[in-house]
Amino acid sequence: MGFLPDYSLHYLFETLLVAVLIYVIMRNRAKRQQEKLSKKLTERQKDELIAEWVPEPLVPETPQDHPVLNPKYADGKMTKEVSIDGEKYLNMASTNFLSFIGVKRIEERAKQTIFKYGVGSCGPRGFYGTVDVHLDLEKELAKFMGCEEAVLYSYGFATVSSAIPAYAKKGDVIFVDEGVNFAIQKGLQASRSRVEYFKHNDMEHLERLLLEQEQRDLKDPKKAKTVRRFIVVEGLYVNHADLCPLPKIIEFKWRFKVRVFIDESWSFGVIGKTGRGSTKTGRQKPVHHRNVENMYTKKA
Repeated sequence: MGFLPDYSLHYLFETLLVAVLIYVIMRNRAKRQQEKLSKKLTERQKDELIAEWVPEPLVPETPQDHPVLNPKYADGKMTKEVSIDGEKYLNMASTNFLSFIGVKRIEERAKQTIFKYGVGSCGPRGFYGTVDVHLDLEKELAKFMGCEEAVLYSYGFATVSSAIPAYAKKGDVIFVDEGVNFAIQKGLQASRSRVEYFKHNDMEHLERLLLEQEQRDLKDPKKAKTVRRFIVVEGLYVNHADLCPLPKIIEFKWRFKVRVFIDESWSFGVIGKTGRGSTKTGRQKPVHHRNVENMYTKKA
């Protein structure tokens, strides 16, 4: 067996090498733990660090000349002219088109009404929110507009947003100017009807949509009998400050057998010689109210 190589020294060397490696690893670990313990802060050191810490601001500092830090204050009543910090300005942010605010006669009547009825109806019209002045005003409005009846709403936004779903239901189709106000948009959503938008005051586009609906009705006459069709516009568009082409819309009403809603929120009392809205404006041919199916919607 003498010719076999002797590996004993080789094995011994490898064993010593592994032992040294384990010793170095364990020594370094112990050294790190000792350093970690030596770096542990005392309570006093912690308090000092916390006291010295200054957080970064979440947002940049507001300049001293920023409008938020220097608000303007309006003095007196918000009439067609408003006084701000002693200087007079023309009030372009008001809907007081007829300058009723500040009229002594109206103020006195408002005081008398508040002393008698309080500051509000304090309830919905259908329950206990109706008083005699509501009924009197409805009669006067109906007489003024030449209608059979008028209905007052306590909340202006709810007028058209509830009137539309009261008539239009699921399965009906509503043709709407794309520039209508937000209240009309909410009424369209509540109706669950199919809504067809036409370009703002574009009667050619509206006519194309009506013709397409006419073709659908011819293909399915049975379904057409159950589908009600509406056109919804504004007398004076709040988002565009222009009038709707009402005579053309009334022409389409008779031609395509549709019902018409006109939101006169901004035109009633303002447009026309008598303040009766877009149907009596002098800029276009007068339209008799019966041609509009008496579907006026107004906000006080």
